[in-house]
Amino acid sequence: MGERLSIKTERDEQQLFNARVIVAALVILSALLGILARAYFLQVRDHEKYTELSKQNYQKRIPVPPTRGQIYDRNGVMIADNRAQYVLEVVLDAVPDQNNDGRKRFSDLTLMLERLNKVVVLTEKELRVFNQQVRRGSRYQPTVLKENMTEEEVAMFAVNRSRFPGVNLVRRMQRFYPLKSIASHVIGYVGRIDERDLTRLDSENYAGTTHVGKIGIEAAHEDRLHGQTGYQLMEVDAHGRHIAVLEEKDPVGGQDLVLSLDMRLQVTAENLLKDERGAIVAIDPRNGEVLAMASVPTFDPNLFVDGISHKNYTALRDDPDRPLYNRALQGAYPPGSTIKPMAAIAGLYDKVIWPARRVYDPGFYQLPGHKRRYRCWKKVGHGSLNAQEAIAKSCDTYFYDLAYRMGVENFSGYMNRFGFGQQTGIDLTSESAGLMPTPEWKQKRHKQFWYPGDTVNIGIGQGYWLATPLQLAHAVATVATRGRRIRPHVLRSVRSSKDRPEQVIQPEVLEQVPVRDPAHWDLVIQGMVDVMHASFGTARAAGKDAPYLIAGKTGTAQVFGIAPNARYDASKLAKFLHDHSLFVGFAPMEDPRIAIGIIVENGGGGSKVAAPTGRKILDAYLLNKYGDEDGEGEGGQSPEGESVTPLNITRTGITSGNNKKVTQQ
Repeated sequence: MGERLSIKTERDEQQLFNARVIVAALVILSALLGILARAYFLQVRDHEKYTELSKQNYQKRIPVPPTRGQIYDRNGVMIADNRAQYVLEVVLDAVPDQNNDGRKRFSDLTLMLERLNKVVVLTEKELRVFNQQVRRGSRYQPTVLKENMTEEEVAMFAVNRSRFPGVNLVRRMQRFYPLKSIASHVIGYVGRIDERDLTRLDSENYAGTTHVGKIGIEAAHEDRLHGQTGYQLMEVDAHGRHIAVLEEKDPVGGQDLVLSLDMRLQVTAENLLKDERGAIVAIDPRNGEVLAMASVPTFDPNLFVDGISHKNYTALRDDPDRPLYNRALQGAYPPGSTIKPMAAIAGLYDKVIWPARRVYDPGFYQLPGHKRRYRCWKKVGHGSLNAQEAIAKSCDTYFYDLAYRMGVENFSGYMNRFGFGQQTGIDLTSESAGLMPTPEWKQKRHKQFWYPGDTVNIGIGQGYWLATPLQLAHAVATVATRGRRIRPHVLRSVRSSKDRPEQVIQPEVLEQVPVRDPAHWDLVIQGMVDVMHASFGTARAAGKDAPYLIAGKTGTAQVFGIAPNARYDASKLAKFLHDHSLFVGFAPMEDPRIAIGIIVENGGGGSKVAAPTGRKILDAYLLNKYGDEDGEGEGGQSPEGESVTPLNITRTGITSGNNKKVTQQ
């Protein structure tokens, strides 16, 4: 019996052993199958993926930013350039991690920067900007630590380069504006890429790029100026040091831009506004090219390239004259009497006036059934006059009556055709639309009804009506072309390379302003010529002895209201309460080549300030009177083929080809 038990026990043990062997074999087989499956995925299916990942252990793809396109004026004067500078860049992943712990890398970076600071001085601002970029950037991509290194700093770092793995000395191009403050509002500036920029930029194409256009042409044409980023595939050692270039793709530089601006005219415009606050816009009415766009005071865009200091920015921001404000594009002012030629065209189209219709002006206007008097600027009145005479003498009463007869809806609607109350569509950023008021607008904005007196006021460019200097130049250019409204533009042509022809920007006609009779344009334009050249014209002093015919219109916009029986006395008012001085015009009348819109803030009467300024602008462009304070100039070739004098850039400013000083920098 005992022997049977022994046999049974041995059999059970054998079965148990066999079961364990089978289980172990299955486990081992499963493991082998898992390993084989994993090997299949690694070696076959995901081979390319893991090959690329493994390469990252000894290869780094370094972006090579493109050179930004240059900007020139229409005569080839350099406006925005690039100059070489040396910068220090840090690749965080290449900074040695002494503790083999990624979390310690930032402390190691701090220690490295402390050591580096003893070799090359790092300012608090540089360290602050660097730390901000490190937090939002990639640890595999270079981050700029220091820019604009001196020759001494470059030499000191070169000697100590081996002590700072992950820190590279790189030659880069930096944006530079050789003309400093001239045309600064139009050109704009580039600045460091910030968080807002990152949300809209192509991260791949901007890899390695540190600056982007912020305002002006630099921002509006960023896509043309930037170019295409290239790269270098670098072999690196265990410390991240570059050993060799394995592969590379050259970047494609940005396109060069040729602007329609004539810097001689731009300098003249800014000099004429010196010590004032105001704007001058000059347009070629034939094609919409902006010849000059001056907004004064100005600023130096070079201050913003590397990040403006707190002190400098505070000074610009808190300046009561607002130098950062682009008055030409964003300033909205009552247009005053400058709109009377357009109003006359509107009245003729709406048949509320006709060429022979005369209105008697006793010095004021009264709405039917109302006692209030709306004064004409001439207290004793102009007597009986027709439309042409009303423009020449700038009779308020005539245009009060015209606006009232048209009604606000028809009047405002027709003014829209000249571009008022809407953006012109110029190729610049941050353009104001101004304001062409309507009853619906007033109800929505002020929760008030529209009154007949509101209509009367917009008839002379007052009340709620607001326009930019660009809109004024745009509108009078439309008069010059007899209703052909062309979109204004600053970009004249684009150059991609020396082997390819320039891409010229073609004019874009926005609208043909309708008229009942083409002769109505002649009537209105003759009224504007009388403003400048007739014995009774309001700006006859400014037009005196001009060797060409000028069509112009003055304007004086009130800054604050005056009681009906009160008398305006500028001598008793603070400067900021003086009237704005305005002028619009074009010349030569027979074949217009330039149209201008001018405002001098708190400058007083348009005939005394803005109109003489306009005459000097026209003389400069049409008679080539550049260079001297007295307006005498010489030599070269104008946009139409006559002689002009090219500009040279000097350390003291801009000079003409005969070395006569144009402006001091």
